[in-house]
Amino acid sequence: MKETVLIQQKNKLEITFALLKKDLVFTFSLVLAALSCFIQPPKLEYINFHVLVCLFNLMLAIKAFEELKVLDKLAISLLNKSKNSKSFSAILILLCFFSSMIVTNDVALLTFVPLTLVISKKTNIPMMVTVILQTIAANIGSSLTPMGNPQNLFIYSYFGIKQVPFFTSIVFMAILGISSLYFLIRKLKSTELKVDLTPVMIVDGKKATVWGIVFIIIIASIFGILHDQMAFIITLMISLLLNKKILVKIDYLLLLTFICFFIFIGNISHAEAVQALARTSLKNSASVYFSSIFFSQLISNVPASILLSHFTTDWKPLLLGVNIGGLGTIIASLASVISYKLFIQSNPSEGKQYLTKFTIYNFAFLLFFALVQFAILKFLKMM
Repeated sequence: MKETVLIQQKNKLEITFALLKKDLVFTFSLVLAALSCFIQPPKLEYINFHVLVCLFNLMLAIKAFEELKVLDKLAISLLNKSKNSKSFSAILILLCFFSSMIVTNDVALLTFVPLTLVISKKTNIPMMVTVILQTIAANIGSSLTPMGNPQNLFIYSYFGIKQVPFFTSIVFMAILGISSLYFLIRKLKSTELKVDLTPVMIVDGKKATVWGIVFIIIIASIFGILHDQMAFIITLMISLLLNKKILVKIDYLLLLTFICFFIFIGNISHAEAVQALARTSLKNSASVYFSSIFFSQLISNVPASILLSHFTTDWKPLLLGVNIGGLGTIIASLASVISYKLFIQSNPSEGKQYLTKFTIYNFAFLLFFALVQFAILKFLKMM
């Protein structure tokens, strides 16, 4: 009997350890939240429930689209028209750029990077640079909308930003991004591509239409047109009616990661030493801008945006900083880690080479974007 109990306890520990090891970002956030509780007792008010509800709604809708093969149909239809590797790469990179604005950078990469790797294997054409550019494209493209990535959703909700100021603040970054990507796509090698992909059919057109309407409702709630609780009830009811299984398929660890970061940031932001440091270092737009880029490189742009938002009301440099800060190190954006994991699963011997090229490309983009966008901020302040 004792042996059975010990075995069960051991199995539970192994499962828990495997879960923590699998999602290191969640583990990191959990440890930080736990340690910060020794500094300050946590409070329920630290948790931004609007962000969590909007994120939950989005994940359900996007998972439904995945199950119905909506994105796959679009991608395969476009890719079957490719005649060479350059046009193929261009389509995949642009798909990541534009789709990330709607379905988030994570989902865009989870959808289109595996497709890149499959074609790379079938044709024996190396597409490491394509995957890297897809990652950059998703991180830049997602910056243009509040629902494109978690940090945008948080900043948009936390500061109560209106639609027009948000878009006008970030639109030049997106234009600069697509222009830079176009230049790099033109530099890619062009190899004849002979591969026919089996056309994909949408699983259920009526369900896809319903989820399309639900997605519009969710976007309306993000923009403040509808109450987020109303959108939550509608999304949950449609999930229960059309496909209960998606309720267990979404990434709940991402929601838990957010909760942990909310607790951690809430606790440490009340520490006197942190408040003193913030008061001295976040004096103006430039310091907010460069601090958000710097902290994004160390702790990722999502927690960086949550942390710095407690010490500044200057949302524009913060918004630009954490989005530009998603470039650079591989941990600067969680979406970049997804691409890396997918690539090394398919090419286990090329991990080091990928990281080297990824770092070169990303830091080149980071430095270029940081300097150009800072010049624009300075120019706009002078007007």
